[in-house]
Amino acid sequence: MTVFIIQNTIIYTIPLLIVALGGMFAERSGVINLALEGEMIFGAFMGAVAVYGFQMSGAMADTPQLMFIIAMIIAAASGAVFSLLLSFSAINLKADQTIGGTALNMLAPAIVCTMGLAFFNQEKLVMPKSTNYVIINDSISDFGRIFADKMYISTYIVIAVFVLLSIWVYKSKTGTRMRACGEHPQAAASVGVNVYAMRYLGTTISGALAGLGGYVYIATTAGGTAESTVAGMGFLALAIMIFGNWKPLGIALGAVMFGFLKCISVMSSQIEFLSKLDLPMYFYNIIPYFMVLVVLALTAKKSGCPKAEGIPYDKGMR
Repeated sequence: MTVFIIQNTIIYTIPLLIVALGGMFAERSGVINLALEGEMIFGAFMGAVAVYGFQMSGAMADTPQLMFIIAMIIAAASGAVFSLLLSFSAINLKADQTIGGTALNMLAPAIVCTMGLAFFNQEKLVMPKSTNYVIINDSISDFGRIFADKMYISTYIVIAVFVLLSIWVYKSKTGTRMRACGEHPQAAASVGVNVYAMRYLGTTISGALAGLGGYVYIATTAGGTAESTVAGMGFLALAIMIFGNWKPLGIALGAVMFGFLKCISVMSSQIEFLSKLDLPMYFYNIIPYFMVLVVLALTAKKSGCPKAEGIPYDKGMR
């Protein structure tokens, strides 16, 4: 049972981890990205379309893991393209970023439903089920099974991407310039940094990671169903980003905590000691979202958010 809980906690943690990191990238560049939910929905749908096409045509039937990876890349690219709507409105038009992000969260489900009806005659797209995405290795010890048995290849890919991008944003020149644009854009511009380009970079990476997280979510925990919702995972990721104080290590800790709570809420009927409590399912379902309110209330006064986030850049300001 312990192995079961840990494995499912990891599965729910992974999409939250990468999407929260995506939110951090946008805000570290100075743009508030409330559109994570919409970017997840759009990326998930486009990834599902790719897999659906592959499986219906019989292509890559012998290489399901490769097909899964290609779908993840397509989902990330789709999320990046969708995020350009936020980038253009926030950076070029200097529109209110909160309203822009909210609008995209409303636009994405509408686009997905329209495309589903137009091309597949259904509002949601269900990928043909395949267990070939899962790595099976049940001949090892319990500890080894946690990380190597019935695990998705996406778990290892997302962790690798998370680590590499976390190092890049703090150790590379471009990452340092991007973070400077979220703190003191005028100072960054005075030493030759293109603030507009850095903010576009931050929001594009953010969209790509959200799209990737959206597809990983539907492929691993939502039964392969792409529809007009990702069950509020984008908003949970925003809370994790704030809880993590806009830093990768804090985000990782927050993702594990909320991943565990999400696991409990979904798997409560399969966990023996919880099923014996005979509590209604909705009690467990509200736990992650209730904890969001608690966490935000406790961390509000200790916020380490970038100083210039949400403030449109104006060359004339000093």
